[in-house]
Amino acid sequence: MIDAMNPKTRWMLFSTLLIVMQTGFGLQALEAAEVTAQRLNAAAKEPQNWLTYGGTYSAWRYSPLDQINKSNLKRLVPVWTFQTGKVDGGFSVTPLVADGVMYITSPSNRVFALDAVTGKELWHYYYAVPKEFGLIYGPWNRGVALAHGLVFMGTIDNSLVALDSKTGAEVWKVNIENMQQCGCNITGAPLVVKDKVIVGVTGGDSDHRGYLNAFDAKTGKRAWRFWTIPGPGEKGHETWSGDSWKHGGGSTWMTGSYDPDLNLVYWGVGNPAADFYGESRKGANLYTDSVVALDADTGELKWYYQEIPHDVWDWDAAYEIVLLDLPVKGVMRKLLVNPNKGGYTWVLDRTNGKFIHAWPMAENINWIKGIDAEGNLLGRNEPEVGKPTLICPSIGGGRSWNHAAYSPKTGMFYQTGIEWCQTLTVQKEDPKTGQTYFGGVFELKKPPSGEAGGHFDAYDPITGKKHWTYKSKYPLLASALATGGDLVFTGDPEGYFFALDAKTGQKLWSFNTGSGHRGSPITYSLSGRQYIAVPVGWGSAVAGLFPQIWPETEAFPGGCTLFVFALSE
Repeated sequence: MIDAMNPKTRWMLFSTLLIVMQTGFGLQALEAAEVTAQRLNAAAKEPQNWLTYGGTYSAWRYSPLDQINKSNLKRLVPVWTFQTGKVDGGFSVTPLVADGVMYITSPSNRVFALDAVTGKELWHYYYAVPKEFGLIYGPWNRGVALAHGLVFMGTIDNSLVALDSKTGAEVWKVNIENMQQCGCNITGAPLVVKDKVIVGVTGGDSDHRGYLNAFDAKTGKRAWRFWTIPGPGEKGHETWSGDSWKHGGGSTWMTGSYDPDLNLVYWGVGNPAADFYGESRKGANLYTDSVVALDADTGELKWYYQEIPHDVWDWDAAYEIVLLDLPVKGVMRKLLVNPNKGGYTWVLDRTNGKFIHAWPMAENINWIKGIDAEGNLLGRNEPEVGKPTLICPSIGGGRSWNHAAYSPKTGMFYQTGIEWCQTLTVQKEDPKTGQTYFGGVFELKKPPSGEAGGHFDAYDPITGKKHWTYKSKYPLLASALATGGDLVFTGDPEGYFFALDAKTGQKLWSFNTGSGHRGSPITYSLSGRQYIAVPVGWGSAVAGLFPQIWPETEAFPGGCTLFVFALSE
């Protein structure tokens, strides 16, 4: 065929092949197109890529790719690895893949672009970490967002940066608020919606007033801000006594979701501050522990639902928000599912915020006795000031921030649960600028019934009916990935990356990566071959609590290595 070509065509083909060999790119990468708003809206139609933090705006963490399945899973092997060179804080990232290029972050705001077939580094960007950094929220980072030829990352000192997606060069940077004054930073991945990049903030355990910001993606100019703690004259301000609103917490530290049809951005809001001492902030404390629905263009609040009014246990509604269209009592509804740190999962109508149901994902829960059909909390167990009180779950939560997955093939919602408790002693505390603001101390304890540890479960997302459970000696702190091959992938603290049968929960495959799992696996496909990528690296604040109950975990290895698997050829 080549001999039949004319000399000019032959030379053009030879030149192209030479460029491919010299750069290490595959043909797929050379054909990379810009990630546009239209592509993000239709990300589900590109299963070969992983374009957003949750896989799509609906945050299912599901891929229909099925080349890797139960029939050939035993052939799954590592095909390349990449070490980031930074190990402190744990490897919490969700990798993104667009047209053959993978983008990852590691602790301390290092960004890498890699050839998704070979693991070859294409470029890297190292953010200048401030020397005075010392926040409790740590140096970890959960990932980037892609759009408009740019890569967006929130930083350790509460800035937002935009990098050229082809070169890694810094295009713009904006400091949102002084890190030392606010006691806050950004650890969550941004979310790009149309021409805006939306990013949250930590600070829920600090003397800080929370917010959510949207910036023009091309210039970095702020487009809107939503205050999660309403000020004077704003609706909800009356739910804060005195000046407590100035110090109220309400962080937006994870990543939200977006419904293009409704043009609504959904974001979860964290706990009020002080975490445990509520006497100085009497009232419901809006919009903490709430799901808020905002107009994507203006940031205007369209509706909210507060899961836990006047939280005095340090629970959060800040975890992922999964968008589902499913029947409720025979009527198709637009729903959202929001796991809460307190051990319950809430189901709401995402058009108006109406309560549908709430169901438990942990077995040891005693801060309330239950939740009624209207969404009211029953039998609140509020600790008294100065009196040690056993509270279940512990400050680490009935589940950590690691994401659930939903499979439309099985109709099941897959997530972890943690069985641990704490002795909580509430103390009066006054806010101090830029410092932590807990209002109490705690000590982890084993639960009064059953064994301490973790489990990974499959639920009906609306009713909470449990279909199966996989038990673990230690809490599971890695996100889940569901695939069209009827598999669910996740990892454990001992270093095992494993796959379960999505229908039965049977463990089908595992691989010891040498370090505990804290991040989020993804899958993608190039040139007809399916890959599964998983960040490996133990760490973070919750992992640091483990030795209080499991002393042997103090010796668990860290490290930050990206493993990529495929079927052996």
